[in-house]
Amino acid sequence: MTTRILPADCSIPVTALSFDYGTQRIGIAFGQSITSTTEAVTVIPAKDGVPNWDIVANLIKTWKPDFLIVGLPYNLDGSESELLRRASKFANRLNGRFNIPTFGIDERFSSKAAEEKLKNENRRKTCDAGLDDIAAQIILETWLAEYNKKVTD
Repeated sequence: MTTRILPADCSIPVTALSFDYGTQRIGIAFGQSITSTTEAVTVIPAKDGVPNWDIVANLIKTWKPDFLIVGLPYNLDGSESELLRRASKFANRLNGRFNIPTFGIDERFSSKAAEEKLKNENRRKTCDAGLDDIAAQIILETWLAEYNKKVTD
């Protein structure tokens, strides 16, 4: 994974899959930069942070993203956490396995924003798993906003 959150050239339309990394579940969302639209795709199980890589490969094959985006869970004070190190390792593995440029972005508030989004849409939260793909969607919305901002700068 690159340490940058954006590619060097942000002038072309792109698609991306984002990942809300967790040790038990990983939320996944898809989006594109032209209209900055995103959609929650799925939540996949993980065993101690390791997904079934065949499921990830099938998602990549289906969605054909230009980039992979991984939410980086910094502590609220901006310091690094064990989960951040594991999410970074996951991002490196994504990049190594699929050879798709992979970027990280701060996702400190994505789960809280996902809860608010569900609440505002009057959707009932049946379990935490329903939040992970929405959190991935919010991570991707944040990344696409940065990507498109760089285009206009």
